[in-house]
Amino acid sequence: MEKIIPVNTPIIRKQDIVNVAKTLKKGWVSSNGPEVLKFEDAFAKFLNKKYCISVSSGTAALEIAVKALNIKKNDEIIIPNFTIISNALAVIKQGAKPVLVDSDLNTWNIKIDEIEKKITKRTKAIIATHIYNFPIDMDRILKICKKYKLYLIEDAAEVIGQKYKKKRCGSFGDISTFSFYANKQITTGEGGMLATNNLKLYKKCCSLRNLCFGKKNRFNHDDIGWNYRMSNIQAALGLSQLKNIKSIVKKKFFTGNEYYQRLKNNKNLLILKPKCDFAKNIYWVIGIIILNKSLNMDAKNLAKKLKSFGIITRPFFWPMHKQKIFLKMKLFNKEKFPNSEYMSKFGLYLPSGLALKKKDIHYICKKLNNIL
Repeated sequence: MEKIIPVNTPIIRKQDIVNVAKTLKKGWVSSNGPEVLKFEDAFAKFLNKKYCISVSSGTAALEIAVKALNIKKNDEIIIPNFTIISNALAVIKQGAKPVLVDSDLNTWNIKIDEIEKKITKRTKAIIATHIYNFPIDMDRILKICKKYKLYLIEDAAEVIGQKYKKKRCGSFGDISTFSFYANKQITTGEGGMLATNNLKLYKKCCSLRNLCFGKKNRFNHDDIGWNYRMSNIQAALGLSQLKNIKSIVKKKFFTGNEYYQRLKNNKNLLILKPKCDFAKNIYWVIGIIILNKSLNMDAKNLAKKLKSFGIITRPFFWPMHKQKIFLKMKLFNKEKFPNSEYMSKFGLYLPSGLALKKKDIHYICKKLNNIL
């Protein structure tokens, strides 16, 4: 093994360190510090939304979003089958039922053509999660939500900085959610954000992230909430990173395009194009899917071979209907989702971090083309 190329290495700039150090020196370390409000305001302006609420993770943001919309027991929320488990957990924890929709093999997002088939009288919302590369066709999603009077929770955790038809992803939802985990475009280590234009929802989200403290008697709590606050230290890092979002998105696109140009002619794999009709590819992660079954190789085998050359990868999301915990709960019995099943078995993503060098991309592509 000549070297190790990690799947992700975030870029922490000198100014990021300086800004965090300033916050530490001032003693503002908890969630009540000024950087939290500054970060929320800056992110709201970035999205062109009225309100933003910082939280401890993208998962926390989803849980708060579902509860803030007053989703009740036995209500239904439509989610993609191919996604992070947080989408399903946020629904289940509220006593509601996640209703799964298969993936579109052309975009890897939720298959919009199948959404209306899953809508019932109990359906209250859609969680529209932008997966890996392209945004969902939001015009079509919004049309469905309007037709059936459904709330839209837009999970934009993976597409910070991306635009759909000149409007930023994460600006479409009744509530939108974001993640600032280490592998995202901007990071606070752990952390997340909610965005909305609705003042009532904003106040509810603020309360839910902060244990629903009472208005008259602080320790006489109004509702079941969580301690899902973001610290001032995290906010200082996020605020600093947000200033570089344009260059970060540009670097993501450059990285993805470098991969695409070197892998597009390989008939044994699929890598999505740099552009579609309504957006550029954000290339949050550089995903590939093995197409040729006659190779007798799935994503696990490919990952082992790449690791022998020092190339670290990650598997694609495991579909919701095959999750061990959900099988025990018998949530999705007898349902079939062929596209997401195929993607999960034959898909993985390659090193995709912001610190990745051009020569490393060329090395990875050479090894991958040799293997496949």
